[in-house]
Amino acid sequence: MTTSTINSQKSGYDFGNSDFKLKDIIKSLPKECFEQDRRKAWTKVVLSVLMVGLGYFSLAIAPWFLLPLAWIFTGTALTGFFVIGHDCAHRSFAKRRWVNDLVGHLMMMPLIYPFHSWRIQHNYHHSHTNKLDEDNAWHPITIELFESCGKIPQWGFELFLRYKLWWIGSIVHCGILHFDWSKFQKKDQSSVKFSVAVVVLFAAIAFPILIATTGIWGFVKFWLLPWLVYHFWMSTFTLVHHTAPDVPFLAESKWNQAIAQLYGTVHCDYPRWVEIFCHDINVHVPHHISTAIPSYNLRMAYSSIKENWGAYLHDECRFSWSLIKRITDQCHLYTTDSRYQSFKDYYAGR
Repeated sequence: MTTSTINSQKSGYDFGNSDFKLKDIIKSLPKECFEQDRRKAWTKVVLSVLMVGLGYFSLAIAPWFLLPLAWIFTGTALTGFFVIGHDCAHRSFAKRRWVNDLVGHLMMMPLIYPFHSWRIQHNYHHSHTNKLDEDNAWHPITIELFESCGKIPQWGFELFLRYKLWWIGSIVHCGILHFDWSKFQKKDQSSVKFSVAVVVLFAAIAFPILIATTGIWGFVKFWLLPWLVYHFWMSTFTLVHHTAPDVPFLAESKWNQAIAQLYGTVHCDYPRWVEIFCHDINVHVPHHISTAIPSYNLRMAYSSIKENWGAYLHDECRFSWSLIKRITDQCHLYTTDSRYQSFKDYYAGR
């Protein structure tokens, strides 16, 4: 199917279009999008290290009334560490695998995030984006699952989805999926064990030293609260990237990989300082088209995608409290006809 044909079609839910392949989109991208630039990659590392260092310095000297700003600054800068590790996991940071693995572990270590565990699980997410019951990064709770899971899980789902607790989602996700190597294939378990050992060893050394030198409050001040800010951004990015009242999640029989990556991935503009600190990870559509695109080339790739495949892109949005409120007020339970239903509507219909 040609680009002009796609552009002439109306955007929508044509997920069954078997002629539309992901490779068609990839072929249309400029080759420069896939070029790795060592200087740009390491410049991002230096920027993140400097910003995190500046953040911790500000925490050390800030009066109590400025600490919230310092926590937001430091936690957002730490999110940049994760994005660099994210590039490493997709082998788009460096050409040598050992460099990707080393830098990935070093960046994710202070976040207590096992590198290989996340790399393996996240690649699965890319292969099954917006595929109902398969996507392991984020998928909605179906009414059938909600009704069959029992009162305590129902209470947990409702607490998380209805009462604005989306920001702990990545903490729960990491705790459930990334520390249990028995959930991985045998060929991957040794790598997963190594990554878990790295973060456990880091915590076993760093946390007691931090508490011994600064006390429990120092642990909360210098690690826990910046870490929670980092997870706020992780959870928010994931939620906004893949959730809107009209973003469908479909069974495999109706799922088309190319359309899922284009229409099922939402582009959201954040404040410029957030995008600088987080290395443009919010320009997320091209990353779902090809994980080989380094973060510093995402904007170039997105411009090309908008020009050639704009008819299949979801509407862009801008980060705001009203956006989060709309998602968390409406997108609670998923119905059999591929739409969201709020808990209010669900209980009203019973």
